[in-house]
This record gives sequence, C-alpha cells and structure tokens, in this order.
Amino acid sequence: MASNLKGADHRDLKPRMNKIEGQIRGISKMIDDRKYCVDILTQLKAARSALKSVELSVLENHSHKCIKQAVDSGSPDVSEEKIKELMSLLKKMI
Repeated sequence: MASNLKGADHRDLKPRMNKIEGQIRGISKMIDDRKYCVDILTQLKAARSALKSVELSVLENHSHKCIKQAVDSGSPDVSEEKIKELMSLLKKMI
C-alpha cells in the first residue's frame, strides 16, 4: 500500500537532504568568501524552505503510515499515544 501514500518515503528524502547539505556547504563558502549579505540571506532562506519541505513530507508520511496504523490497530491507547505525539510535534513546529 506504500504506493498510495502522499508523503515521501524515508529513502525518497535522501536526495533532497543531500541537496540541502550542498546548499549549506555553499552558504558556508559564501561566508568564507565574504559574499554580499543579501545573497547569503537569500540562500539561507532557500535552505530553510527546503528543510521545511522535507519536514512536512516526513510529517505527512508519519500521518499516513504511523498514525493510520495506530488507529487501524483498534487500540484506543495506541491511537491516543500517537495523537498526543502528533500534537506535541505540531506545537513544536508552530
């Protein structure tokens, strides 16, 4: 059923994280090279946006897999634990 998931699978995130890692190295080089502040800030914003996108993909995957599995288990305790975990994550993200 994994093909029906909208969220990215963990292994699908690796290329995106590698790209972000490259962005961060590039920003570090820009700082070393004393590039224009606005250019550095622009690249920082792009990296932050890319990380946010990965974060949302992981959250979506968690919702579609882990939380759904907990609810489908029929155990109110397991479901409640996963819902509390999700709410805690959302509070930290906001």
